[in-house]
Amino acid sequence: MNQKNDWKTLSDQVVYDNPWITVHHRDVINPSGGNGIYGLVKFKNRAVGILPIDDQGMTYLVGQYRYPTQSYSWEIAEGGCPIHEDPLVAAKRELLEETGLRATDWSVLSETLHTSNSVTDEVATLYLAQGLTQGKCDPEETENLQVKKVSITDAIEMAKDGRITDLISVAALLKYALISMDR
Repeated sequence: MNQKNDWKTLSDQVVYDNPWITVHHRDVINPSGGNGIYGLVKFKNRAVGILPIDDQGMTYLVGQYRYPTQSYSWEIAEGGCPIHEDPLVAAKRELLEETGLRATDWSVLSETLHTSNSVTDEVATLYLAQGLTQGKCDPEETENLQVKKVSITDAIEMAKDGRITDLISVAALLKYALISMDR
C-alpha cells in the first residue's frame, strides 16, 4: 500500500483571498507523472458541529437557506472556529447562537473529519452536547434560522434517507447511531 505523496507542486498562486478562505491555483505533476492543475481551497477556520440531545431523546435541527447549493438545509448546529481557538469554546458559542441551548455535558464524536478532502483542507470536530437548558438564540447577521425539535431517531432517519444532506450533520448523526448501537 503506497502511502507517500506522489504529487509534485510546480507552482502555487493565490487567486482569491477573503477573511474565511484562500483559493490556490497550483501547477502539479500528478501521481502518474503527467502535468496538471489543482484548485485548492484553504480554510482560515476549522468547522465545529454540535449534536444536542436532551433527556427525552430529542435533538434540535437548524434550518437555513444555503447560498452555494441554492437550497434549504436542515442541519445540526455548526459554525467556524478560529484556528487558534479551542474547538469546544467555539462549539459552545455556536450551539447558543443557533439554538439558544447551553449544555453541561460535552463529548467528542469525531476529532478530525475532512469535509471534502479532494478540494479543501477543511477539518471539522464534532461534539455531542447533553444536559441541555434552553435560552435565547442569537444568530449572526448572515443567518436566518429556524430551529426544529425532533427525536434523535427521526433525525438519524433523515440523514439515512437524504432529507439531511449536510456532511457534518450526516457524519455526526450516523456516528452517534453507531456509538448507540455499541452500548
